[in-house]
Amino acid sequence: MVLKLTQWQEETNGVRLNTTNGIMQIEFCAPGIVRILYTLEAEFNGRQSLMVVERPGRGDVSFEITDLSSYLDISTEQLTVRVDKSTCAFSYWDASGGLLTKEPTRGGKTLERTDVYRTVFDALSEEIETDRGADGFRARAEGMNRKFNRQAYHTKLEFEWQTDEALYGLGSHEEGMMNLRGKHQYLYQQNMKAVVPVLISTKGYGILVDSYSMMSFHDDAFGSYIWTEVDDEMDFYFIYGPEFDHIVAGIRKLTGEAPMLPKWAYGYIQSKERYISQEELINTVQEYRDRGLPVDGIVLDWQSWTGELWGQKTLDPKRFPDPSEMMTQLHARNAKLMVSIWPIMKEGGDNHREMSEQGYLLGNQATYDAFTDEARRLYWKQAHTGLFSHGIDAWWCDCTEPFEADWKGAVKPEPEQRMRMNTAEAKRYLDPEYINAYSLLHSKGIYEGQRSVTDRKRVVNLTRSAYAGQHRYGTITWSGDTSANWETLRKQIADGLNFCATGSPYWTLDIGAFFVHKHEDLWFWNGDYNEGVADLGYRELYVRWFQLGAFLPMFRAHGTDTPREIWQFGEPGEPFYEALVKYLKLRYRLLPYIYSLAGAIAHRGYTMFRALAFDYREDRSVHDIDDQFMFGPAFLVAPVTSAMYYEPGSCELHKVRKSRNVYLPGDDWYDYWTDERFEGGKSIEAKADLETLPLFVRAGSIVPIGPDVQYAEEQPGAMLRLKVYPGKDGRFTLYEDEGDAYHYENGACSMIEMSWNESDRMLTIGGRIGSYEGMQEHRQFVVEMAGNSGQIVVAYHGSQVVVKEEEMKPQRSEWES
Repeated sequence: MVLKLTQWQEETNGVRLNTTNGIMQIEFCAPGIVRILYTLEAEFNGRQSLMVVERPGRGDVSFEITDLSSYLDISTEQLTVRVDKSTCAFSYWDASGGLLTKEPTRGGKTLERTDVYRTVFDALSEEIETDRGADGFRARAEGMNRKFNRQAYHTKLEFEWQTDEALYGLGSHEEGMMNLRGKHQYLYQQNMKAVVPVLISTKGYGILVDSYSMMSFHDDAFGSYIWTEVDDEMDFYFIYGPEFDHIVAGIRKLTGEAPMLPKWAYGYIQSKERYISQEELINTVQEYRDRGLPVDGIVLDWQSWTGELWGQKTLDPKRFPDPSEMMTQLHARNAKLMVSIWPIMKEGGDNHREMSEQGYLLGNQATYDAFTDEARRLYWKQAHTGLFSHGIDAWWCDCTEPFEADWKGAVKPEPEQRMRMNTAEAKRYLDPEYINAYSLLHSKGIYEGQRSVTDRKRVVNLTRSAYAGQHRYGTITWSGDTSANWETLRKQIADGLNFCATGSPYWTLDIGAFFVHKHEDLWFWNGDYNEGVADLGYRELYVRWFQLGAFLPMFRAHGTDTPREIWQFGEPGEPFYEALVKYLKLRYRLLPYIYSLAGAIAHRGYTMFRALAFDYREDRSVHDIDDQFMFGPAFLVAPVTSAMYYEPGSCELHKVRKSRNVYLPGDDWYDYWTDERFEGGKSIEAKADLETLPLFVRAGSIVPIGPDVQYAEEQPGAMLRLKVYPGKDGRFTLYEDEGDAYHYENGACSMIEMSWNESDRMLTIGGRIGSYEGMQEHRQFVVEMAGNSGQIVVAYHGSQVVVKEEEMKPQRSEWES
């Protein structure tokens, strides 16, 4: 049915449109952000969003309406929404009259009525099937019957994207798709799928869909659209940038800001499946300390509970006899502990019994109902009593997509088959309209629970699933249980970049992949290295994965089949060991830079792990690059994603070049390792032997570098080296705070703006803004410049200091001694 506009009415924040089939609403949340609603009902439902925290206020945004014969324009100072009166097709234009995107001329918004059913369970007679697989404990109930619940809609939102337009986002999926043009993606939660329903475009806009049901994205022979399975109405936001950082800031304005993680969370986190005792945890950390290898955290994976009491949030007293003393010893070694907790609980434990008695379990009588406030509070109470009260530092909320049905069998199901299997399993227990939102609500309960107990310890929550808005709860999402091979390593880069393009800033992976061996009877257990760390081919792959991990928001090793500690890959003086140590120490030297990026995330809506289009949106050469990225404003990282030394089975490779092609966008660049300068806008062949990750620094960068430390907070007042990379003007803000606690929310932090003036060859270290308890009032910086052997030591007392290049002299500084 072709929609026609029959009447329009101006309202406080926009316009209400009456059409020949339903009503639409255009509401401005900001001059560059507009909300679009569409329903066939008489009125909009006014539901409370789970993802959006800031809705339009009364008269917050000024706009004008231009009523012409064929179309209606609703315009702010940044954005115009044009409505074709004959079809109700929308188009979006910037302030200069440039087209951003449009719906097909015939109209692009479709609602199709659908019946919604719920499964009815009889807790007294229902037979629960349970099993234990590679993905943990599972419980399944058939349900007595399905009952009609209500009517809702399938929604379809169509676009005519422009020929030279690139699209990114939708979350982290396993296929390694970078530019989403010409692609198709199912959006549902699964072990290696973390969904965020956001698209951003190189034409300068983003789209956030406020829906929680199964969705699909198409830009293929079937059309160009976003489809949702079950919604009470169509509800989405159009966000104008034009730069990606502006779009992300708009997304966070709607869905909430990302809080600071503690400083230790940006160090190195050691994990494996699994440390089985209190003694092993402490001894592993001590080994790092004895070897002089930096580490900030260690992870206690699943089965920390007693026996078969899966999901019980207490530690087995036989293996962890004194949790409080264990935490005292770990903290004395300046290490933090992250503990795995699950939303599913096996019958027989106190946690399960409490949930069952209160009626807080879903139909399988094992998974708690995270959609219920009271159930979330009880879940937190259990986590606090059993773990947090002993001093546990961080959460690993595993299996936050608790219903899946494809994690079995020797043959991987086809994509559509997997989608149907997994969504059917989720819809058995959850409202079909909300099957994508479990992780969002689960994370909310952990965050609000911990913050209700203390403001002295920041929430850290590593989750396997995600949704729009989840970042506001202190979460980092990882890419799931991947397999060890070069193809997976390469795909992970694009997967993570698309996740962070959605406005969710914290993403990571299992360095070295989760599965290392190959099991012929399980499709997902598909690693290439049955000998694990004994295989030189795996050691090479691990080093390359580790190099990538050093430039992710969270730097974390994890997996099964083979150990993951640094010394498992060789001894001092051996190439694999030394390569790992090199990048481990580099991560720690870059912590002043990385923590400043974290400050920019929390205070300015920034993105740390960045697709090249964030900084070079109009350079079409970067749109499809899926194996390079920006790490903050300074670094271009080009991981090595193919074997150069060994095949699986320690088979040595011959005549393989130890280099890779790297595209350097518009600016001039410096090789981080040699300071050699390269002209931008072209490709080069970069050195990439085992110890060399191709790493480049953009001209105009100011990079703060710290000393070698063993943990993130070891030397808070240490002299910092400020390395300037000349070639253009540049700025950087050095951010510092207490390193933990939430006092920064009330202004307890320090920012020092630094700027490089290329024409005057002068670095200005601005006056300090703000302060915090324990701050170093006076400190020293060593200023040096790429391509110049000179340096100068600067005493900084909080007031502006100017350093000219001519003042830098070759000398042995206190830094070097």
